[in-house]
Amino acid sequence: MSLDLSTRIGAVTLANPVLTASGCGGTGRELAQFTDLARLGAFITCSVMLQPRAGRPTPRLAETPSGVLNAMGLPGPGVDAFLARDLPWLAEQDARVVVSVGGNTLGEFWEVARRLAESPQASAIAAVEVNVACPNAEDRGRMFAASPSAAAEVVRVVRGAIHRDTPVLTKLSPDVTDIATIALACADAGTTGLSLINTMSGLAIDQNTLRPALTGVSGGLSGPALRPVALRCVYQVHAALPEMPIVGGGGVATGRDALEFVVAGACAVSVGTTLLHDPTAPQRITRELEEALAAHGITRLADAVGLAHRATAALPPQIVLGPQEPIKELR
Repeated sequence: MSLDLSTRIGAVTLANPVLTASGCGGTGRELAQFTDLARLGAFITCSVMLQPRAGRPTPRLAETPSGVLNAMGLPGPGVDAFLARDLPWLAEQDARVVVSVGGNTLGEFWEVARRLAESPQASAIAAVEVNVACPNAEDRGRMFAASPSAAAEVVRVVRGAIHRDTPVLTKLSPDVTDIATIALACADAGTTGLSLINTMSGLAIDQNTLRPALTGVSGGLSGPALRPVALRCVYQVHAALPEMPIVGGGGVATGRDALEFVVAGACAVSVGTTLLHDPTAPQRITRELEEALAAHGITRLADAVGLAHRATAALPPQIVLGPQEPIKELR
């Protein structure tokens, strides 16, 4: 059976739906030792900031049950070094590059996006992912993703600076009351698609010191423990915005995990924490996803997107207490 794994995000067509998650593939050089970057759906870079950043002091990574906490602090060389060194190298590998952009003010987001758009290497950028989980220095450090209006303003700023044909993905945080409302605000502001989800805030205690295990106290939870939350977010946002391209991520370790995100409403998936112990995972997950689709008789990835919603819509509108015990009508 011939399967079509291609997927579209705005004007860009990806050969397959398996991407790396931002921050988990390094500059690409590290991952390229184990994985052919050209065979990925796309490589998402670490978040590129305006100025170089050292990140938080160590320890900034802690293992937890079924997951990892990180408080990296978005370390990186800054946008100028990225454009001079990392983006040209990724282009030489024939990788489809999604550049994650970050900032602590609207002005920083705009400046990073402007420099990307005006770079001689701009044609190597397949899409831009906006990391609105960054703290907003102009709003007492509250992350942009916590507010529909603040997240939407970042989208408008980046959208205005990036070439109109370049898709803009907005990466949302699960640490909010209603992620669908924030997604709708970003859609109104002009985002092409959404990345769901960023990490979820958590804390670990060091059993030796009896203090927080991370220097930054709390950190972002990723890995399999996050997957049910991520699936819920994808499902909710797809229900609210059924035509919006969604890159689903959070604990994707197998092709079956990827299929769950697809039927929940994602047209692509991002692989993150799994790369830390299996840097060859993207090709394996792509193959397993193909097998899982074939097992269900599905020949096109696009036909599986949101399938869980269509199946749910066909169920009778009743609550069942047990195998033979539907709730009785009150009289």
